[in-house]
Amino acid sequence: QVQLVESGGGLVQAGGSLRLSCAASGRISTTYVMGWFRQAPGKEREFVAAIGRSGGITYYADSVKGRFTISRDNAKNMVYLEMNSLKPEDTAVYHCAGANVPFAVRISTAYDSWGQGTQVTVSS
Repeated sequence: QVQLVESGGGLVQAGGSLRLSCAASGRISTTYVMGWFRQAPGKEREFVAAIGRSGGITYYADSVKGRFTISRDNAKNMVYLEMNSLKPEDTAVYHCAGANVPFAVRISTAYDSWGQGTQVTVSS
Protein backbone atom coordinates (compact mmCIF):
# COMPACT_ATOMS: atom_id res chain seq x y z
CA GLN A 1 0.00 0.00 0.00
CA VAL A 2 0.95 3.60 -0.52
CA GLN A 3 -0.40 6.67 1.25
CA LEU A 4 -2.37 9.00 -0.99
CA VAL A 5 -3.45 12.57 -0.34
CA GLU A 6 -5.78 14.49 -2.64
CA SER A 7 -6.03 18.23 -3.05
CA GLY A 8 -7.59 20.77 -5.38
CA GLY A 9 -11.27 20.33 -4.67
CA GLY A 10 -13.58 23.25 -4.18
CA LEU A 11 -16.66 25.09 -5.33
CA VAL A 12 -17.01 25.96 -8.99
CA GLN A 13 -19.80 27.09 -11.26
CA ALA A 14 -21.15 24.87 -14.00
CA GLY A 15 -18.90 25.04 -17.03
CA GLY A 16 -15.85 25.76 -14.94
CA SER A 17 -12.73 23.74 -14.35
CA LEU A 18 -10.79 22.22 -11.50
CA ARG A 19 -7.59 20.24 -11.30
CA LEU A 20 -7.29 17.62 -8.62
CA SER A 21 -3.92 16.36 -7.47
CA CYS A 22 -2.98 13.16 -5.71
CA ALA A 23 0.34 12.89 -3.95
CA ALA A 24 1.71 9.46 -3.19
CA SER A 25 4.14 8.83 -0.36
CA GLY A 26 6.19 6.34 -2.29
CA ARG A 27 7.02 5.25 -5.78
CA ILE A 28 4.10 4.46 -8.04
CA SER A 29 5.86 4.25 -11.38
CA THR A 30 6.15 0.49 -11.81
CA THR A 31 3.77 -0.75 -9.15
CA TYR A 32 0.46 1.05 -9.26
CA VAL A 33 -2.28 1.62 -11.71
CA MET A 34 -3.90 4.81 -10.45
CA GLY A 35 -7.52 5.79 -10.54
CA TRP A 36 -10.07 8.35 -9.48
CA PHE A 37 -13.44 7.48 -8.01
CA ARG A 38 -16.22 9.70 -6.77
CA GLN A 39 -19.18 9.33 -4.47
CA ALA A 40 -22.14 11.67 -4.43
CA PRO A 41 -24.65 11.82 -1.57
CA GLY A 42 -27.04 8.90 -1.73
CA LYS A 43 -25.14 7.18 -4.52
CA GLU A 44 -22.63 4.37 -4.78
CA ARG A 45 -18.97 5.00 -5.37
CA GLU A 46 -18.44 5.55 -9.07
CA PHE A 47 -15.44 5.00 -11.30
CA VAL A 48 -14.20 8.17 -12.95
CA ALA A 49 -10.84 7.51 -14.59
CA ALA A 50 -7.74 5.36 -14.41
CA ILE A 51 -4.26 5.41 -15.87
CA GLY A 52 -1.78 2.64 -16.49
CA ARG A 53 1.56 2.31 -14.77
CA SER A 54 3.49 4.11 -17.48
CA GLY A 55 0.72 6.54 -18.35
CA GLY A 56 0.29 5.16 -21.84
CA ILE A 57 -3.24 3.88 -21.36
CA THR A 58 -6.16 5.73 -19.84
CA TYR A 59 -9.71 4.75 -18.99
CA TYR A 60 -12.73 6.96 -18.47
CA ALA A 61 -16.29 6.61 -17.39
CA ASP A 62 -18.69 7.48 -20.17
CA SER A 63 -20.08 10.30 -18.08
CA VAL A 64 -16.76 12.17 -18.01
CA LYS A 65 -15.09 11.16 -21.25
CA GLY A 66 -14.12 14.20 -23.27
CA ARG A 67 -14.32 16.47 -20.24
CA PHE A 68 -11.88 14.96 -17.74
CA THR A 69 -8.24 14.06 -18.27
CA ILE A 70 -6.19 11.84 -16.00
CA SER A 71 -2.42 12.07 -16.02
CA ARG A 72 0.52 11.03 -13.91
CA ASP A 73 4.05 12.13 -13.24
CA ASN A 74 5.89 9.11 -11.92
CA ALA A 75 9.05 11.09 -11.22
CA LYS A 76 7.05 13.23 -8.79
CA ASN A 77 4.78 10.42 -7.59
CA MET A 78 1.78 12.51 -8.56
CA VAL A 79 -1.51 11.81 -10.27
CA TYR A 80 -3.84 14.47 -11.61
CA LEU A 81 -7.41 14.78 -12.73
CA GLU A 82 -8.17 17.80 -14.88
CA MET A 83 -11.88 18.45 -14.94
CA ASN A 84 -13.37 20.75 -17.54
CA SER A 85 -16.92 21.70 -18.46
CA LEU A 86 -18.07 20.71 -15.01
CA LYS A 87 -21.70 19.90 -14.41
CA PRO A 88 -23.75 19.88 -11.20
CA GLU A 89 -23.92 16.09 -11.44
CA ASP A 90 -20.14 16.01 -11.05
CA THR A 91 -20.60 17.11 -7.45
CA ALA A 92 -19.08 14.44 -5.21
CA VAL A 93 -16.22 13.53 -2.97
CA TYR A 94 -13.36 12.51 -5.24
CA HIS A 95 -10.93 9.84 -4.13
CA CYS A 96 -7.57 8.91 -5.53
CA ALA A 97 -6.77 5.21 -5.48
CA GLY A 98 -3.93 2.88 -6.34
CA ALA A 99 -3.97 -0.75 -7.42
CA ASN A 100 -0.89 -2.95 -7.48
CA VAL A 101 -2.91 -5.90 -8.75
CA PRO A 102 -5.32 -4.20 -11.14
CA PHE A 103 -7.61 -7.04 -12.05
CA ALA A 104 -10.30 -4.54 -13.03
CA VAL A 105 -9.42 -0.86 -13.25
CA ARG A 106 -13.06 0.26 -13.20
CA ILE A 107 -13.92 -1.62 -10.00
CA SER A 108 -13.23 -0.05 -6.63
CA THR A 109 -12.40 -3.35 -4.94
CA ALA A 110 -9.41 -3.74 -7.25
CA TYR A 111 -7.68 -0.87 -5.46
CA ASP A 112 -5.82 -1.30 -2.21
CA SER A 113 -4.74 2.27 -1.46
CA TRP A 114 -7.13 5.18 -1.03
CA GLY A 115 -6.88 8.85 -0.29
CA GLN A 116 -9.18 10.59 2.15
CA GLY A 117 -11.07 12.38 -0.59
CA THR A 118 -11.58 15.96 -1.66
CA GLN A 119 -14.95 17.63 -2.11
CA VAL A 120 -15.93 18.97 -5.51
CA THR A 121 -19.10 21.02 -5.66
CA VAL A 122 -20.48 22.34 -8.93
CA SER A 123 -23.23 24.93 -8.76
CA SER A 124 -25.82 25.58 -11.44
